[in-house]
This record gives sequence, structure tokens and C-alpha cells, in this order.
Amino acid sequence: MRAASTASLVAAAWLAAGAVGAAEGGDASVFARCAGCHEVGPAAKDRIGPHLNGLFGRRAGAHAGFAYSESMQRAGNDGLIWTAATLDAYIENPRALVSKTRMSFRGLASAQDRADLLAYLRRFSDDPSDLPEAEPTARGVDHDIDPSILALRGDPEYGEYLSAECVTCHRVDGGDTGIPSITRWPTEDFVVAMQAYKRALRPHPVMQMLAGRLSDEEIAALAAYFHEIK
Repeated sequence: MRAASTASLVAAAWLAAGAVGAAEGGDASVFARCAGCHEVGPAAKDRIGPHLNGLFGRRAGAHAGFAYSESMQRAGNDGLIWTAATLDAYIENPRALVSKTRMSFRGLASAQDRADLLAYLRRFSDDPSDLPEAEPTARGVDHDIDPSILALRGDPEYGEYLSAECVTCHRVDGGDTGIPSITRWPTEDFVVAMQAYKRALRPHPVMQMLAGRLSDEEIAALAAYFHEIK
């Protein structure tokens, strides 16, 4: 029931925004929570974060002239595009898509607030009527991770056994040679990231394939192993 109600809220906001066009739609008051770091509108400038004009359909980390974190640049290079689905997941929990994002915002838990915010931001894309999210067939997606998945306690020894494929790319000593380190990573961050790959929110095709082969228990075991490496 929760997933269905969340999807309905997000979808309703997209349909409402598509129906009224660029003059209305969404709730500007929700944007006040973002305004400490971001601007949007005709006179918007980059601040602590980039301005959010033209956000929909843009590749992550691609706004010219802004100094993005390495993690955001990697996400964009992997193919992350800001759409209704990816923005909804990012605003709910920024770490779901970009693990080491510099954005300190903890996320919006309310599906209604996220829907209102994104419908408002859509006004400032070049032509909202042409965006896929404005189509009548568009549907929102609930990206909540079941708390029981986050509560799983992984077995580090089993995680070490499973890690052979991981360490062909990721260095156990925590070094970063173009591939981000996952050593000593907080277990919740590890699980959130892997679940995002399983749901194809994070776009890296190899990681999607690897995560898709793992059970929730195996992901928890890997998270425990990499977190505890000395």
C-alpha cells in the first residue's frame, strides 16, 4: 500500500504540472528547504550548489562552470541523467545515487513534498511539455528501501568469500585509482548504493549486473566485510 500511494502522489504531481504548463504546478514553498544552497529562476546563479534551471534531462555533474565532487562527476560519466525517477530517489536519499555527494541535505521523506518540489522545478526546464515526465503514461516510482533490508547484519567472513569479484576493480587498501574506494565504507551507504544498482537507478551496467545477482543477505555480508577491513 505504501509504494502504491507514493507512486500515486508523484504521478499526480507530474500530470498536474503537465496539464497547467509552465506557469503553474508544484509548490514553491518546498523549495525553501533547498534555497540555502541552490537558486532557480531567471536570475539564478550558482551558490554552494549549482543553480537548478534546465535540470530535467541534464546529465549529472554537467552544468558548465560548477566544481562538482568527484563522485558526482563519476555518476554523470556513468550515465546518470536527471529524470523524474532519478531526482525523486536523489532527493529522498542523496546517497542512493551519489554515495559521497558533497550535498549535506539529508533528504525529503515525504513523497508529497518531493512530488511538489519536482513539479515546481520542472517549470524551469527549457520546455516542460516535451519532457517524458509530462506524458499521461508517466508514473512515479517508490524508491524506499525496506527497513528490514537495512537492518540485516551481514557476516564479514561470508562477505570476504563473496568479495573476489569486487576486488578485481576496488583496492582493498582503500586506494583510489579512478575507481572509488569502498573500504571502510559505512554499511548503510554500501547497501543503499547496491540496492540502487539493483533497481537500475545507478546507471553503471556492470554494477547493475553484479548487484542483480546478489541477494539482500549477500549484499549485507559484503557491506560488513568492506566496512571492517583494517
